[in-house]
Amino acid sequence: MNLFININEDFLKNKKKLYIFLFCISFISRALVSFYFGDRNLENEWAILVSNLYNNNVLSMLKFGDLIVPNLWMPPVYAYFIYLHALIFGMGENLADYIIASQILVSSLTTIIFFKIISQFCSNKISLGGAIIFSIFPLIVYSASQISSVTIYLFLLLLFILLILNLINQSFKTYWHYLIIGFLAGILILTRRDFILIYFFSIFYSFIFFKVQLKKIFLILIVTSITISPYLVRNYVSFNKFIIHSGFGYNLWKAYNVNAKVEGYYEESDELKYKISLVKKDINYRINEDKIYLDEAKKFIIQNPRETITLFFKRLFSIFFIDLESTQKNYYNVLHIAPNILIAIFSLVGFIICNKKDSKLNYLILLMLVLLMVYSLFALLPRYKIYIIPFQILLTLKFFEYFLKKLSKNY
Repeated sequence: MNLFININEDFLKNKKKLYIFLFCISFISRALVSFYFGDRNLENEWAILVSNLYNNNVLSMLKFGDLIVPNLWMPPVYAYFIYLHALIFGMGENLADYIIASQILVSSLTTIIFFKIISQFCSNKISLGGAIIFSIFPLIVYSASQISSVTIYLFLLLLFILLILNLINQSFKTYWHYLIIGFLAGILILTRRDFILIYFFSIFYSFIFFKVQLKKIFLILIVTSITISPYLVRNYVSFNKFIIHSGFGYNLWKAYNVNAKVEGYYEESDELKYKISLVKKDINYRINEDKIYLDEAKKFIIQNPRETITLFFKRLFSIFFIDLESTQKNYYNVLHIAPNILIAIFSLVGFIICNKKDSKLNYLILLMLVLLMVYSLFALLPRYKIYIIPFQILLTLKFFEYFLKKLSKNY
């Protein structure tokens, strides 16, 4: 405690040294975890996607004879992130190591972005403490060692949030700022489907509460549209329709079927397998297959409203606290559940006592609530918690800031 309080003020004011310090802590923690626990190979959907892209110049997970069906199932950005490494280093057995090394660098930079966000709401000392928590938080550290889009998405998401928060700062209100926001939003839409909701919420909030001019809102929308347009054109040429992603029906079905728990259920019944087997194996296979999953999910929701609502609230509890019914390996390791429980409790108190009149803080709180609602609607994997943690850390800091002020008044 004394070490934290007596941090040299000159160090806190020297941003360059501060950023290097945070980067080093983040880099070392992620490198160590990756060395012992990191993925060593491309597996499952990423291996298939990148292999087809590398060997056949088609981003695809599915093939019927000579017909290669272009991918709609997985958002493309992370696949191209891997593909870039394959172009540079080849498709050899060490490819995963190069990808993880890049993710360690990206995740270490994410800590600095997070510090820049929370320093807008807390003192430098409190913010440094929060950034250190972020840099060594087990789930965030571990995610950098896995072949998953989580690390890239978190980096891009926090960068987007930082840029949105800076809209209220006059020194950042240049046209380049809006162009970057629009471009970044387009990349994020092509990284995760749920960002579409975050995007429109952020645009609406910026217009209403940050007083961003309508012409600049349109500029962001135009640049975003231009950014995603090559992928839209590619899909229109392939499927004769403007579509970004498929798979909504499948994701909904995973979350709502007779065997579903918080983390969903992935094994189709014999009846569902038969319906899927009847889908024509052509270019529109994925789209038509997804419609069957969607119909099954809708049927379950309509026939089982009580179970549907129960699953929603179980997921809401699970993503904010922990999943009490998880079947994931090592989920209940104390290094995983203890930090999650503690930060959930402190952030809940922080949410109650924080200043609700701050429009910037309200943006982050509402954004967290949007994320909580979205992820509670679908099958919940443990790694999705990572997108809530930055908001929980900030609210935890607000709690400790309030507690320390009260403590100083009493002494």
